[in-house]
Amino acid sequence: MLVVQKYGGTSVADAERIKHVAGRIVRRVRQGDQVVVVVSAMGNTTDELIDLALQVTDDPDPRELDMLLSTGEQVSIALVSMALRALGQEAVSLTGTQAGIYTRPTYGAGRIIRVDTARIRFELERGRVPIVAGFQGATEDQEIVTLGRGASDTTAVALAVALGAARCENYKDVEGVYTADPRIVPTARRLSEITYEEMLELATQGAQVMHNRAVELASVYELPILVTSSFVDAPGTLIHGGPLMEERNRVRAIAHDTDVAKITIRHVPDRPGIAAQIFEPLAEAGISVDTIVQNASEANLTDLTFTVATKDLRRAEALMPAICEAIGAAGYSTDANLAKVSIVGTGIQTAPGYAARMFRTLYEHGINIEMISTSEIRLTCIIKKDRVEEAVRALHDAFQLESRDEVQGTG
Repeated sequence: MLVVQKYGGTSVADAERIKHVAGRIVRRVRQGDQVVVVVSAMGNTTDELIDLALQVTDDPDPRELDMLLSTGEQVSIALVSMALRALGQEAVSLTGTQAGIYTRPTYGAGRIIRVDTARIRFELERGRVPIVAGFQGATEDQEIVTLGRGASDTTAVALAVALGAARCENYKDVEGVYTADPRIVPTARRLSEITYEEMLELATQGAQVMHNRAVELASVYELPILVTSSFVDAPGTLIHGGPLMEERNRVRAIAHDTDVAKITIRHVPDRPGIAAQIFEPLAEAGISVDTIVQNASEANLTDLTFTVATKDLRRAEALMPAICEAIGAAGYSTDANLAKVSIVGTGIQTAPGYAARMFRTLYEHGINIEMISTSEIRLTCIIKKDRVEEAVRALHDAFQLESRDEVQGTG
């Protein structure tokens, strides 16, 4: 069986952990499987490299920043390959470029357009374990491009799809996907399985256990993903598209995200085309907008509020004066002290009581809701950042996610 294993930064944070990972890989190969390994940069290496770049300049050139950040994974792949060879297992380290991962030319946010598996298949045929750098690829012009934070998951899934692997195994410092962040909710329960759709919502709404683009790609190609621990033997959580077998109600888990900033444009003229004039410049600048709320019009004027990632706020603020002038708005204000908390589960929007229970729970804890957004399987509330952990715990208790006998939404 051919499998792709991905090891996160915590799993390869130091020499001892790298040796431990190497031992796991060797045992799997000796069981008769072909294994391709994707690794992240060691520990906090990427953050340290970003901090180093910011010490040199407040505004690092995107190309040079990608050149710098890609070195983190290069260190990891070489060390893991050395550790395997020390155990008598042939291995070869490959950068994203050497592994045939081709991307669009968008520095810092590349998208994989194709994978040429010839080199990896060649190494497998020679009995070597390919150790591939996650988080990176190259354009057709051989320019190094990184794929965005957390995107080593996406590298692993893309390789698994291209190679026709049986599944992708994502090894982390947790034993699977939980009903909430166990660092905030100690009673959070590991889920034995979860659908692609639910996992995608959790990842998009802040759960860091999987990269959302990896889940999306796996869903398209129906590739199962096992999320489990690299430190202990654990059954993990299987992400797949089949029917769920657990006894459960519709709420599966609570997600939260503190990377939220709000922009409010005041006294926006209420006429056709205004929204396009606001959001097109943001899109052209590569700024993604999440929740959008427009107040009722009064005297043909309205206030429009939307959220962006905190990291994009400064770039968005730079565009706002020109946008306000172009549309004739009175001005704008921002708030970076926000977070979002979400309940996720198939069918919660169409079943009665879930929204009411969520809103009642936040009210009883004195937590004000600033904005609300929904999807077919998610309800999200924007709240103050300093209340988000309390909100997660309160909602986890309200929907009794620590037990298998979860409450129904009605009431």
